Amino acid sequence: MAERVNGILKDEFYLDQTFDNVAHAKRATKNAINLYNEIRLHLSLDYKTPNMVYKLSA
Repeated sequence: MAERVNGILKDEFYLDQTFDNVAHAKRATKNAINLYNEIRLHLSLDYKTPNMVYKLSA
């Protein structure tokens, strides 16, 4: 599972690039994780976001 998420972050959110500094890398990673959880629809979740599924289960 972790390998799949890492691949998605690299391929879809361009986190395989070389960053100028740690702060830039952290900002890019935080943004990518937010997009992954809040915006990107997931086939395995019936085209919902992870946060939508979490909120529906609460």
